[in-house]
Amino acid sequence: MFTYTANPARIVFGRGTLDALPAEVRRLGASRVLLLGGPTLTGPVDRAAESLGAALAVRFDGAAMHTPVEVTERAVKAAAGVDCVVAIGGGSATGLAKAIALRTDLPQIIVPTTYAGSEMTPVLGETTGGRKTTRSSPKVLPEVVVYDVELTMGLPVRLSMTSGINALAHAVEALYSADANPVIDQFALESIRLLASALPRIAADPSDVDARTAALRAAWLAGSCLGSVGMGLHHKLCHTLGGTFGLPHAETHTVVLAHAMAYNASGAPEAMRRIAEALGAPDAPTAVYDLVATLPVPQSLAELGLAEADLDKAAELAIAAPYPNPRTLTRDGIENLLHAAWSGARPAPAEGTPPDLRGLTAEVVESFAATPDPRLRELLSELVRTLHSYVLRTDLTQQEWQHAIDFLTKAGQISSDTRQEFILLSDTLGVSSVVDVLTNSRTPDTTPSAVLGPFYVAGPPETEQGANLADGLPGTPLWTDVRVTDTAGTPVAEATVDVWQSNEDGFYDVQLPDVDGPVLRARFRTDPQGRLRFRTILPSPYPIPDDGPVGRMLAETRRHPFRAPHLHFMIAKPGYRTLVTQLFVRGGEYLGSDTVFGVKDGLIVDFAEQTGPAPDGSTPDSGWRRLDFTFRIAPA
Repeated sequence: MFTYTANPARIVFGRGTLDALPAEVRRLGASRVLLLGGPTLTGPVDRAAESLGAALAVRFDGAAMHTPVEVTERAVKAAAGVDCVVAIGGGSATGLAKAIALRTDLPQIIVPTTYAGSEMTPVLGETTGGRKTTRSSPKVLPEVVVYDVELTMGLPVRLSMTSGINALAHAVEALYSADANPVIDQFALESIRLLASALPRIAADPSDVDARTAALRAAWLAGSCLGSVGMGLHHKLCHTLGGTFGLPHAETHTVVLAHAMAYNASGAPEAMRRIAEALGAPDAPTAVYDLVATLPVPQSLAELGLAEADLDKAAELAIAAPYPNPRTLTRDGIENLLHAAWSGARPAPAEGTPPDLRGLTAEVVESFAATPDPRLRELLSELVRTLHSYVLRTDLTQQEWQHAIDFLTKAGQISSDTRQEFILLSDTLGVSSVVDVLTNSRTPDTTPSAVLGPFYVAGPPETEQGANLADGLPGTPLWTDVRVTDTAGTPVAEATVDVWQSNEDGFYDVQLPDVDGPVLRARFRTDPQGRLRFRTILPSPYPIPDDGPVGRMLAETRRHPFRAPHLHFMIAKPGYRTLVTQLFVRGGEYLGSDTVFGVKDGLIVDFAEQTGPAPDGSTPDSGWRRLDFTFRIAPA
């Protein structure tokens, strides 16, 4: 069971969205605006003032860090007679707008210029008498948030990094919050992934628009986390250090986060696993520490000016009032955490954590950097990343690795010109079907494709229409009458159509050493009307070859080896996309559990039961079947 509250807010996101400010003011029915900003952010505030024009009633540039109550009181006096508050800036401007809204119930429009995320929360932190306290109230939620990527382009690198880590902290703590829920979990994980990628790119190139966009989107998601679920130890420590000792808010978050995570790791192992996975690392706290260490930001509380002698008092304040946290808070534990944060020491990975092999993966990927073919470079690089990730996620042992190598070796040894065990492996793992769908699902007006299978032989003998592929083999006679058209229904003449199938016992000709020449296999050409007619036997369900490594895999996993009954077709003509497909017998066995996952609804067709004389005048004792079908192929 869980509960999820979607905090009401209108989001306007993009580039140049500051221009939408007057329209958003009018949408709220307002006409006299109090414009809030800080003393160091005059440019964007000037732009907003110009944009608001006559709707600007009062401008207040005194927003301050940690929202001192005395500043709020001055701003409330300035707000006399206004009907809307617009705040532009980071957490200071947003906090001031919330404090005013709490006291006046004025509607707010927040325009963030950092990645702090507080614009998405019903939480207000205020400082009075050197002590910062927080409260939560829906009254402080902004009515509108305008995210303008362009306003973040000039954000100094250091502030970009620290406010980004501040946002990361919101996402991290949301995952082990007492109020955690699946919706917020997805917001949090996506935010973590985006920030881990975007922040180093911004540090390297502050003008990277894509990275700036990703970071701002991540901040929005992280702020939604902060606004929907409660936070834990990390936020409590940062509020204590900021409100009592005057440490800068975002920088404090940046230093403390990895150490707070390390303290809570044993109490939230699943959350830490998911964070580590999102970061592509074996251990979440050390991964966050290492990320921060690569950025131009403070690494310790000592760098922020906190005296070592103050750590005892900070620890006392942090545990003074109970609050939800995944691990029980102890005085000694918190003091040790703060000492580590004060010195900037790297947290120790959790016991049993595999080694961090990201450097090795990067080295292997880099070895392909000079590959001339960019597609080949991409395929090899992603293959390495995926394989390394699989090995790490599953904690693969040497014995298991050797077993896999032996399996692949045997698959190669049993393969031949007439038996493709690797195709069989790809089929039974569903890879062939995935590739098929990716390659052939983008022309919805055509006949669905299907996997090629391991028994196709190139260059089958060309055969006259009307031929009998069964040539005396036992089985229910089947007369096939099909047409090939383009997507507009125009017949396609002279199309090459390869047909192949198994016999009544489930064997293809290439599996039968005593068979001399092709059986149940031929190549036809469509006539001027795009028509093709031939005779064969009704397809039967059959097992794939299960005497090799793939068969043993199926047996060990309690999977059956059977394929649903089908006919193979390959249709080709210059100027058209080649169609590889199969037609399945409606009502046949294994349609819902085909061992190579090759059945598609659009390929299940009627092989209609018939009695009486067949097209050749004969009257089969057990009746016969008829297949009528139209294949639609697409231009190349």
